[in-house]
Amino acid sequence: MNFKRKIFNSLEKHLTVKQVSVITGMRRTGKTTLVKQLMEASNIKHKLFFDLEKLEDRDRFNIRNYDLIITKLSEEGVDFSKKVMICIDEIQLLPNIPSVIKYLYDHYDIKFIVTGSSSYYIKNKFQESMAGRKKIFEIYPLDFGEYLTFNNFKFKALENLESLVNDTFIKEEIQKHYNDYCTYGGFPEVVLSKDIVEKKDILQDILSSYINIDLVQIADIKKMPELRNIIKLLAARIGSKLDISKIANTVNLSRQTVDNYIYLLENTYFIKTIPVYSLNADREIVKARKVYFLDNGIATQFAELSSGSKFENAIFNQLHHFGELSYYQLKTGPEIDFIIDKKIAFEVKETAQPIDYKKLMNLAKKINIEKGFVLGKNNTNFEWFVWGGMIR
Repeated sequence: MNFKRKIFNSLEKHLTVKQVSVITGMRRTGKTTLVKQLMEASNIKHKLFFDLEKLEDRDRFNIRNYDLIITKLSEEGVDFSKKVMICIDEIQLLPNIPSVIKYLYDHYDIKFIVTGSSSYYIKNKFQESMAGRKKIFEIYPLDFGEYLTFNNFKFKALENLESLVNDTFIKEEIQKHYNDYCTYGGFPEVVLSKDIVEKKDILQDILSSYINIDLVQIADIKKMPELRNIIKLLAARIGSKLDISKIANTVNLSRQTVDNYIYLLENTYFIKTIPVYSLNADREIVKARKVYFLDNGIATQFAELSSGSKFENAIFNQLHHFGELSYYQLKTGPEIDFIIDKKIAFEVKETAQPIDYKKLMNLAKKINIEKGFVLGKNNTNFEWFVWGGMIR
């Protein structure tokens, strides 16, 4: 079945805009499928698709005279007197592609849709040359709502977190789905597979592609064993504050090198760090960022995660689609796990108690946040408690 991602509607609206639609995210998150769906939805007559993983497609754009690209396509029957759609997959594989797209964008009536597996590449190569000519759409592994859609489960999507409420009946219906989501994550191929061994094999294949293509080709990583060790250490520290010096000492690398590797991992959609919430330079606040993986299945390939860590990482992957996340912690220890858009506080507890909500709001009120929820995974029910699977 041809499932639609939540981001599809925004991309479809952008079809009528001259700007280049740039779809970026980790490989195997469904970028190519989205492009094919957008081509089907467009009423432009001439629609072309090129995959830069194919050498012949790469060679077509790897020339100095960009007008020859148009000449060749015209000889193949494309009418450039009318609007044309050109879709290019995996743009990070061709260094000169931003220059090509900029020239053709400026001189011909072309709607470009392009995909890339790395914001690291796009930010560095596209930022200046395509200023004002592009809009970036970031795509991640499926959120839990999309996970349910891919499993043919009909539900009402959560429009905003202010309307979050608990529903024990729905919980009973989709508990197994949520447990699987917390363990195997949201890569579309993984979600569609019904076999556990196959799920794990697909995750290993995704990891291999990420390391051998994205990291080696784009960033020219020389110390791959050390980088893998850093990833293992990060997986074991999900939801914890980053101590760069400690990690550097453990893997025997400089602090700057570890910093650079973490920057790379974050800008290739592998991990995400979130900052501390701050109204001002409050001396009570701990300044380090906390780390999460952008897919639970990937994280579990690197460490034996506790069910609590998997649950907290899953909540992160559900919440970050709704806004900007931060956390808050006093030096004395009390902590708010997540704050979204500086408006709503969340405490994450596998087995929650009413006292958890009281503690949460006592701390939230110190930073002028009036609304909060306790998010749990196990059976319980009290005011302002919400089962984690309701965020979808």
